Amino acid sequence: MRDFLQRFIHTHECRLLAVMTVMILFLSLFTTEFATLQNVLDITGATAFVGIMAAGLLVVIITGGIDLSFAATASIAQYAALTLANHMGIGWTGVFSVAIGLGIVLGFINGLLVNTLRTSALIITIATLNVFFGVLLTVTGGADIFMLPDWFNAGFEFVFYTDAEGYTYALNFQIIALVLAFVATWLLLNMSNTGRQIYATGGNPDAAQRVGFNVFKLNMLVYGYMGALAGVAALVQAQLAQSVSPTALVGRELDVVAAVVIGGASLMGGKGTVMGTILGVALIAIMQNGLILLGVSSYWSLLSTGLVIIAAMIMMARETRKQNKLIVQGAV
Repeated sequence: MRDFLQRFIHTHECRLLAVMTVMILFLSLFTTEFATLQNVLDITGATAFVGIMAAGLLVVIITGGIDLSFAATASIAQYAALTLANHMGIGWTGVFSVAIGLGIVLGFINGLLVNTLRTSALIITIATLNVFFGVLLTVTGGADIFMLPDWFNAGFEFVFYTDAEGYTYALNFQIIALVLAFVATWLLLNMSNTGRQIYATGGNPDAAQRVGFNVFKLNMLVYGYMGALAGVAALVQAQLAQSVSPTALVGRELDVVAAVVIGGASLMGGKGTVMGTILGVALIAIMQNGLILLGVSSYWSLLSTGLVIIAAMIMMARETRKQNKLIVQGAV
């Protein structure tokens, strides 16, 4: 236990946890609403879309790739699944199957293009973002869906506490989906041989190919996984908003990328943890919620997110230089 703590103290996750602790203490002292169980549940539910997307993007980034089309993928999955739910009466199993299935298909398109064109995944997924989004707007005419099935609007929840006044506190659809997404991602990255191959491919793609890793299949898997989680996140957001808008999700890419980068994932690949991503998501959520509770203009949210990203990149750059210096000293 002592050895674990000594190692943890020197990690990026520990520094993030320290920053979060300071923020929590500050907001608890200067606002009356922040340190309440209901606010914690509200923050977690509201940030579920970003968190689920961040879990999928983490896997892609560890391989050395990037996907910026996930919001358009989620928009298509959301619109298609809930249109079918309205007109064909498919239930929860049906909407999950359609949303996740479409997400995987669109993810495979990204993976196939990245593997075939062998150029920047950033450029490719910006292109597919525009293609996917353009197709959605063309087919739907940009029309919103305001009438959703009653069973979908009702969602589902697990009540875990009732206070003395009879007020109930529950884990809702959003929170449950968020937890399951991070658990699935942790199992994939840390408890499977595929996870070890994902890290190895991101760290050194050429070496991974030389030792026999099938980089094509790995890329298809990670982009398909990103698409699957985009489908889940789409339903989570639609149930929270109680409506579907083709334009509601596109534009939220910054928060997702920020959470993963702040969490310590390297855009060069080979580095990143689920715990770091969870802390990155939590840090952004706490910061945005705190600004609202303090009565600060929402325009400061983007500025704050950008500054936090810059601070995280500075910390990671310093850590990288320190590690490289130790490697050079060891070689000498």
